[in-house]
Amino acid sequence: MSTESSSLESLLGRTVVMDTAGSIIFLGTLLEVRSDGFWLETADLRDKAEGHVSKERYVCEAKLNGVVSNRRRLFVFRHTVVSVSALDDVVAE
Repeated sequence: MSTESSSLESLLGRTVVMDTAGSIIFLGTLLEVRSDGFWLETADLRDKAEGHVSKERYVCEAKLNGVVSNRRRLFVFRHTVVSVSALDDVVAE
């Protein structure tokens, strides 16, 4: 198992934030880590282009108020993700 895989697998069952280089951000419970991507459950796909709140502000609000899901399950392709973190690790002020 690679270090990357073991690090990501430590997030299994936790609510995560997956950021992209574009306007889309994903939040949800990490179910599975695969070579081609990630399965999220109780997930929220958010496109900043459709709202007035920055991605960072939206993530902070999700940490404070909980994730409002709009997908039961969601597959996120690995090549679209630039960062992954546990929602618990987000510093919301």
